Amino acid sequence: MRVLTGIKPTAMPHVGNLLGAIEPALRLQEEHEAFYFIADYHALTTLQDAAKMRQYRREVAATWLALGLDPARTALFDQSDVPEVAELTWLLACVLGTGALERAHAFKAAQADGREINVGTFLYPVLMAADILIYDSNLVPVGKDQKQHVEMARDMAIAFNHRFGEVFVLPEPLIRDDVATIPGLDGRKMSKSYGNTVELWLPEKQLRKKIMSIVTDSKGVEDVKDPETCNVFALYKLFGTPEQVAELAARYRAPGMGYGHAKQALFEAMETRLGPARARYEALLAEGTELDAALEAGARRARGVAAGVLARAREASGFRRAPRLPIP
Repeated sequence: MRVLTGIKPTAMPHVGNLLGAIEPALRLQEEHEAFYFIADYHALTTLQDAAKMRQYRREVAATWLALGLDPARTALFDQSDVPEVAELTWLLACVLGTGALERAHAFKAAQADGREINVGTFLYPVLMAADILIYDSNLVPVGKDQKQHVEMARDMAIAFNHRFGEVFVLPEPLIRDDVATIPGLDGRKMSKSYGNTVELWLPEKQLRKKIMSIVTDSKGVEDVKDPETCNVFALYKLFGTPEQVAELAARYRAPGMGYGHAKQALFEAMETRLGPARARYEALLAEGTELDAALEAGARRARGVAAGVLARAREASGFRRAPRLPIP
């Protein structure tokens, strides 16, 4: 079974990305053939700064490798290094009505936020469908709020297959029922759009400063506290061992512990887990050769699959399997 996922390079990856997407995806590489891409075409709908695009692409790639992605087993690549996906986007767009795009989450969210909507935002689900279908993906890990995109990819594949013959594999969403909502600094879901994230690779002092800014209630050191209603404890449960979590919960329920103590415990647990990976991440960004080699190898592997799927789609819809070479 082939599994596919992507992360947009619109900022440094944060703790929500780590726990909600990256670590589950890394576990999947042990069980399936994995294709993981940096979704830079998707990022272009909102990120239109060339220097930041280059920076964030490399940061996302280094994050995957620092946290344990095995490039010998898993194809890691930039979305834009597989130009076949752009051509397939057009083929799929021609079998899809605009009503489906007007009902898509990306379009409706942009409308609700009052953002200027470019054509890329409107066609976002078509590009996402092309991402999925061009690799004959069987499984696509998504949160429940992203299930619609996989369903739209299936609908486009079914419509194309109905018109032109059996070309595309029908993907299935892989939804983990145990995915927790990762709280941000203000207690809302951790999200770049809320500005409440804890970035993964902050230097030690900056990481501690971020953690110390987590919003809590006004109870003092001698007040008994409920760990289950505390943003700090919600994050600590995701980084501490079961024994550490039980011990901190007991301290919450007894006088003598302030939220500063809980935040310090969270900082220490996060630093224990992220510190060694941070050193690996910084080395990857500084050295570059290993990072570039992994991306180039992943792109070659991805293009090998994509070219075959696109050739099927081209031929089925009346075009040559491959375009003629350009005239000099």
